[in-house]
Amino acid sequence: MRDVAIIGSYTTKFGEMWERSFRDIVVEAGVGALEDAGVGGESIDSMFVGNMSGGQFVEQEHIGALIADYSGLAAGLHVPSTRVEAACASGGLAFRQGIQSVASGYNDIVVAAGVEKMTDVSSVGASSALAAAADREWEGMMGATFPGLYAMIARMHMQQYGTTSEQLAQVAVKNHKNGTNNPIAQYRNNITVDKVLNSIMVADPLHIFDCSPITDGAAALVLAPAEDAHKYTDTPIYIKGSGQASDTIALHDRRDITTLDASVYAAKRAYEMAGIGPDDVDVAEVHDCFTIAEICAIEDLGFVEKGQGGRFVEEGNTVIGGKIPVNTSGGLKACGHPVGATGIKQAAEIVNQLRGEAGKRQVEGAEIGLAHNVGGSGATALVHVLGRER
Repeated sequence: MRDVAIIGSYTTKFGEMWERSFRDIVVEAGVGALEDAGVGGESIDSMFVGNMSGGQFVEQEHIGALIADYSGLAAGLHVPSTRVEAACASGGLAFRQGIQSVASGYNDIVVAAGVEKMTDVSSVGASSALAAAADREWEGMMGATFPGLYAMIARMHMQQYGTTSEQLAQVAVKNHKNGTNNPIAQYRNNITVDKVLNSIMVADPLHIFDCSPITDGAAALVLAPAEDAHKYTDTPIYIKGSGQASDTIALHDRRDITTLDASVYAAKRAYEMAGIGPDDVDVAEVHDCFTIAEICAIEDLGFVEKGQGGRFVEEGNTVIGGKIPVNTSGGLKACGHPVGATGIKQAAEIVNQLRGEAGKRQVEGAEIGLAHNVGGSGATALVHVLGRER
């Protein structure tokens, strides 16, 4: 197995892109990543594209071929392009597929991308598409929505560990503050705990400001063998560890709904591969589709003991300058959550941090970063550990 490096990275602006098409935004991301890597399309051996539900959001399937076509990688070049789906973890899984392709020696230069165009349907249509990431028969048909599922996780976490609505709100406040310094973020506005707590209740105890938004956006990475990375860039970022795990798709079959076991096991595998522990991580992007999800994530990833996540946030440990800065991009909450693109965007943010290119949200001296991407309510999880040094 070969070591793998990221040699190019690009993320489009996230938001409600009424004037742009699905293919426009993914082509922008791909071209931007190739330009960042200093390679042309003729160098690409393969492409993996994370996309959760193009069929429901833009009525387009056969996404891999479509993107190869409109990226100029089909006619003449005939680059193989594969769509990858794992609900909201589609981007993270595309990244892992790209890593495995290069590590195996099967391909040398690979694009791992993610895209979703979610605003071309009504909010009801978007909710229906997202509900397909849960157990449609046993949850969706019984009326359970994703806010409802995560509300159950939040309520149980509160009951077992004393987590408060104020602590949930502080996750949103922190991520919005980080988002103000991210030029691609959907929401670049500060909010307060009071604003969160007085916003519309979506599913008790989750308010609207506890929930990530519906978003359009795309992101792409270019991967290469580590031994060749400096041929393309002076600032390669190396894949230190990659872990994937699965769990039951329905909450009612889980060992403990306040712990996403898929996250626990994916992290364990990524840490073992990287030869590090959670205390060695300098900055992390975690899957905060809801504020409770970030609190569960920092526990599941080992940054804090189980049940102490709310207090850990309240004490300021996850802000930039804290013990472990989390979601410097603004997270899904402020940056936005175009579900197929999120896992790639998370890795791209870690690339920016490790390159020292994150501007006002830079974590000083960051050498090791982690990206954590979750599908649905935790049936799939991907964890990637990236490093400045090989």
